Amino acid sequence: MIRSTLLAALLVLAVPTLAQATTPQQQRMADCSAKNKGKTGEEYKAAQKACLSGQPAKATTPQERMKQCNADAASKKLAGDTRKTFMSSCLKAS
Repeated sequence: MIRSTLLAALLVLAVPTLAQATTPQQQRMADCSAKNKGKTGEEYKAAQKACLSGQPAKATTPQERMKQCNADAASKKLAGDTRKTFMSSCLKAS
């Protein structure tokens, strides 16, 4: 009798702890949701989809595209005409 009561008490205490455990997918959803806070509608859905699939976020504003293209050109150590050509094609592709 005491064992069954003790077992029942342990189960009652363990259930809330187990219910609060998050899976990696739940954590990823929470992280993406926090990252995309402030966005609404289709913009939010697209950002969530990209975040959850692991794709890098696509730059949306001209300033963001310029910043990303500059970073890419710098990482490739481009200079002169090669950099100009790269930047032109990068900004058009975005």
